[in-house]
Amino acid sequence: MSSKDVRPSSAQSRQAWGLDPYASGGHARPDNQFDFGGPRDDPDLPSAMENDMYADSEPKRNNDVSPTTPKKSGGCWSCFTSGLRSLWATRQTEETKGNRELHVKTTLRELIIYLVFLVILCVVTFGMTSTTMYYYTKVMNDLFLDTVHSGGGTFRSITNVNDFWKFAKKPLLDGLYWETWYNNENVPNEQLGYIYYENKLLGVPRIRQLKVSTNSCQVHDDFKDVIRECFDSYSENLEDKTSEVSHANYTGWTYQTESQLDGSSYWGMLTTYSGSGYVQDLTGRKNTSAETIDYLFDNLWIQRGTRVVFIDFTVYNANINLFCVVRLVVEFPATGGAIPSYTFRTVKLIRYVTVTDYFILACEFIFVMFIVYYIVEEAIEIKKHKLSYLKSMWNILDIVVIIIAILCIVFDIYRTIVVDNKLKELLDNPDKYADFENLSYWQTRFDNAIAIAVFFAWIKIFKYISFNKTMTQLSSTLGKCAKDLAGFAVMFFIIFLAFTQLGYLLFGTQVKDFSNFQNSFFTLFRIILGDFDFHQLEAANRILGPIYFMLFVFFVFFVLINMFLAIINDTYSEVKGDMANQKNEFEMTDYFKRGYMKMVDKLNFKRDKIVDIQKALKNADINQDKQLDFEEWRQDLKTRGYADGEIEALFAKYDMDGDRVLDESEQKKLQADLNKEQDALNKEYEHLEKSGNRPGTARRSSSRVSFNDDSGEDSDDEDSGTKSSRSGRASNGVSYEEFTVLSRRVDRMEHSIGSIVSKIDAVLVKLEAMEKAKLKRRETMGKILDSITEDYFDRNYRV
Repeated sequence: MSSKDVRPSSAQSRQAWGLDPYASGGHARPDNQFDFGGPRDDPDLPSAMENDMYADSEPKRNNDVSPTTPKKSGGCWSCFTSGLRSLWATRQTEETKGNRELHVKTTLRELIIYLVFLVILCVVTFGMTSTTMYYYTKVMNDLFLDTVHSGGGTFRSITNVNDFWKFAKKPLLDGLYWETWYNNENVPNEQLGYIYYENKLLGVPRIRQLKVSTNSCQVHDDFKDVIRECFDSYSENLEDKTSEVSHANYTGWTYQTESQLDGSSYWGMLTTYSGSGYVQDLTGRKNTSAETIDYLFDNLWIQRGTRVVFIDFTVYNANINLFCVVRLVVEFPATGGAIPSYTFRTVKLIRYVTVTDYFILACEFIFVMFIVYYIVEEAIEIKKHKLSYLKSMWNILDIVVIIIAILCIVFDIYRTIVVDNKLKELLDNPDKYADFENLSYWQTRFDNAIAIAVFFAWIKIFKYISFNKTMTQLSSTLGKCAKDLAGFAVMFFIIFLAFTQLGYLLFGTQVKDFSNFQNSFFTLFRIILGDFDFHQLEAANRILGPIYFMLFVFFVFFVLINMFLAIINDTYSEVKGDMANQKNEFEMTDYFKRGYMKMVDKLNFKRDKIVDIQKALKNADINQDKQLDFEEWRQDLKTRGYADGEIEALFAKYDMDGDRVLDESEQKKLQADLNKEQDALNKEYEHLEKSGNRPGTARRSSSRVSFNDDSGEDSDDEDSGTKSSRSGRASNGVSYEEFTVLSRRVDRMEHSIGSIVSKIDAVLVKLEAMEKAKLKRRETMGKILDSITEDYFDRNYRV
């Protein structure tokens, strides 16, 4: 008796099939290959393609039951290391030049991972800011900068010492201390210390000044008898550091160093000021603070040597969890008068309060993991490419983003620790000045750094989407005209800086926009953009002003700018022409289209499988006894091209009692599963019809499958066995296996022929060059012989 005649029971078949997916003959497949309600084998396929019937082993021609040995692996550790290494597979770490399929897959994988990183980065960044910050800053601005004092002016309009004291006595105190309601009732003690009744004043405000020493500058001999004192502009080495002890209850006349105040330098409108000085803290109540300011006013706290006064305080709004660190600055230059400036920094120093904040915290952890991932990735690329790694602009951009991200992570940890310590110290000493100035400064730098990182991260998208001609136009144009632009930039800035210095020297004493070299430089850029005030130039110098303006507009606007545009336009036209004759390295749309067609073909094979099984249920019961035994089932499906293993597996799944016969109830269960699967397929077909693609049967559509390279998916090779057994029963054409092999051979042949043709072209080009050189030498020799002949004729025959 042959092996085909002796078969195990259905229960034994189910057990054996579930334990050894390689033990089947023909085309071994796991037990769930015909499980129409089971889990999906391929997550990339639609729901109707679950548990596909394609083989998981190499294709075979016979249908005999012969065990196959699974492929030996290199061990768990090698699998783990190779899988771990594949996490950092990029186009720079993998050899993808000769494999378009791998190149596309690697590019898509990099792009998807990077887009996830970009989304996380944007969530973290935009989670730290909101439009509420702007409105909070505006409210504080309006209160302290635009409130009118007794003289009719505001902080913005301070021009002398008298204006400063008017501001300090009224608008400043009224803004800091809200001790009555709008109906003039007193605010309860527990609600004191709130600005606008909502913003908690942290600690007490502080007033600090810096002075220069008497006779810190030299008076000319002609004026020494008239001018007895001289006070220079501010410089740290000219600071007045003397202290007076006559004001026992006030600290405003005691000099304190920067280390004592735990201060930092400040870049003002005129110069940079140190963090030291004479400090006077106000109190938590309005009346005592008013007494302090009156005392400072009466005792001439601000003197001729005073060069700057700072007013610092910090408020916190618990409603929106935001701090506003305020610094009002009035500089007193050596020229006399006063120059006001200000800084309002609205920052979120307490990061994690609400549910949204903790979601941002989770995103921050993911962000840190991404940074570690990219650090490893860049390390692998550096190890492989060595110094040539730095030749790519994108690699340098990667390093910049990683460095900025690391700095931001470190500061984030530092800020959390410092804020906690400062708040504890503030709660223990509520009557002391709360110095958040330095912390808010670095928080602002942190915000700036993360903003730059987001900018570079968005720019880096061009690295991944430049996979066709359209996406590379910008980079190709800029790269091709880089040398021309560099030469133009040298010429442009020579002329531009010449006009900058000329404007500064001509109008610097009268026009604010030309008051220093920096202002003059940016003013000329504004003129290019059409933002200028011609009347100021004309008023400063009625002759040279208009001449300067016309010359600048003519040389820079009409000549240089148009030269710049001409360089860009010519290069762009050249790039467009080159790209019109250039074939794409690969088209992402073709890749997706091919994947779509593979999906459609698999869907069609699935439909044909269901139809075959339905026909077998209908026709296999030859004696019409509503009892379908295994031999009837096997013979019908064998004629339809199915292997013994898959026939056995499907029968064993529904033969619940193991009697090798499908009774009426078991057949109904199988039919019900088929109907469910057919409904799912119909939904998929409806979806395909909406997209304008109604697939035919698998027998008709299999010829449409295209494999353009040697790197086809493993699933294609694995699936080829069953497909060949099924498509081989068509009335014409070749089997699917033969078609796949032949198409790949043709692809390899075309690739080889293309290489040969390119080499032949190179040889022909060289031969043509040699022929031209030979003709040129022949022509040169002819000219030499002609000249020799003429000389000989002239010497011997000319009379």
